[in-house]
Amino acid sequence: MKKMAMMVGMVLLLGVGIALAADPAAGAAVVKKQTMCPVMTNNTVNPKLYVDSDGKRIYVCCRGCIGAVKKDPAKYIKQLEAEGITFDKAEPEKAK
Repeated sequence: MKKMAMMVGMVLLLGVGIALAADPAAGAAVVKKQTMCPVMTNNTVNPKLYVDSDGKRIYVCCRGCIGAVKKDPAKYIKQLEAEGITFDKAEPEKAK
């Protein structure tokens, strides 16, 4: 019985090894960049326009959307996280 359990375990490990060898990206984290504005969801983002909040950078399409994101950044962070977006890191604030 012990030998049988050991053989089953070895076969399972071998199968996992073969699966990872066949698809090396299987264990890698998937990075999904933000391309659409979280406020005006049909518009693509302008990489020069963004709001930094909680160490995360939220891109928007226009200056008008900056105010909406600043008003409730948690709402947009939650929305983008639900979409599987990987955030760029916010720049540390400069000392004044």
